[in-house]
Amino acid sequence: MLSVRPKVAELVFQLYGRSLHPELFQVFNTRTVRRGDYEATINITSAGHVVTWRYRGLVLTEVCTSAHHPLPQKRRLLSYRLKGERSDRMECRGGASYQVNFQLEPVEPEVFWTFQQELSVDGERQGMLHHFGASGRMALGALSYINVETRNRSLLVQAFHTFPDDYAIVKSQSLYEIP
Repeated sequence: MLSVRPKVAELVFQLYGRSLHPELFQVFNTRTVRRGDYEATINITSAGHVVTWRYRGLVLTEVCTSAHHPLPQKRRLLSYRLKGERSDRMECRGGASYQVNFQLEPVEPEVFWTFQQELSVDGERQGMLHHFGASGRMALGALSYINVETRNRSLLVQAFHTFPDDYAIVKSQSLYEIP
């Protein structure tokens, strides 16, 4: 399993209509939330995150990971290379819906370090945060920060993953809604 971040050029964003085995990922931080009729497990992993959302027998699993990470093809609903910005929406059975917006943002080194420091401070106060070890090239390691907002009929997951070797930030926002 990966112990440091993969190269940012290797990242993919995928959605499955099923759960994935937890042993497929190296998990550093996890949280489970239950609200109304839905439940979600949010994991910070070595390459990004895994969110497994359940509602009345419907399971959606969002994965941000390396393209080289061996994942099943069965019931994969979306798969995108992480580059630029992209949005998508999916209507599901039972009136549930999923929408996502994600982007890979290369930034100047000064902007990168300022953003990473702000994420670190925010993560100490709220949300989920994990600091990764340095890759050897940079003195400071990457970090992942995930903020989760629950409502009776929706779950909003905002994720930020930094890649110091590339001065890049991956941002995603996912909204799971029930009728």
